[in-house]
Amino acid sequence: MEFASYMAGERWSDHPECTHPLLAFLARGVNDFTTDRGRQELARLVPSVVGLNGDSPAVDIAIALRVAVTALGSVSESRQRTLATGVIACQRALDASQTDIVWAQSLIAQAEREAPLAMQWAREFCQRNQPRAPISFARAGRAIVSTAVLGAAQACIADQDALLKEMLESAIADCEALLGKPERHSAMPTPAKIWNEKRVSAEL
Repeated sequence: MEFASYMAGERWSDHPECTHPLLAFLARGVNDFTTDRGRQELARLVPSVVGLNGDSPAVDIAIALRVAVTALGSVSESRQRTLATGVIACQRALDASQTDIVWAQSLIAQAEREAPLAMQWAREFCQRNQPRAPISFARAGRAIVSTAVLGAAQACIADQDALLKEMLESAIADCEALLGKPERHSAMPTPAKIWNEKRVSAEL
């Protein structure tokens, strides 16, 4: 995310103002758990998050729902239950906010197909544990993203990097669908150029 801040003309930071907070949180997590080889693939996604921000409540829900469903079929049983509960939380947040995400129902249906037992457990759990007061979804969204990223990184699959990258790519695409695709400037420096500039500056 430091590259994104630089490309946006902000100060060097891994919390750039140009990117939606939950998307940036996801990107940091994916980067942290991706191997060095995998990070080379992630670098090309950096320009996609520059300028991708907005205050619609749908964005937090969309990101959380996407990563939960993407990771659901690959993570351990205990994390499946946690992520399935996250899917239910996303569904409730959508209903409560009267927010329309056209692909949400297809993702929820996918979760039901890929982890039916976890989804059944989550529904029963949520019925038994109704919140006494409204809970901020911004906080819930971060918890869902954290669980999905850690679960993907520790999943017993052949390529954790590919799953982590898929989560980030899909979330970026969803954000672009909701917020509009930011204008890309041809003069925008590439991550490789930024890295070289930083290296040369440090050597001077």
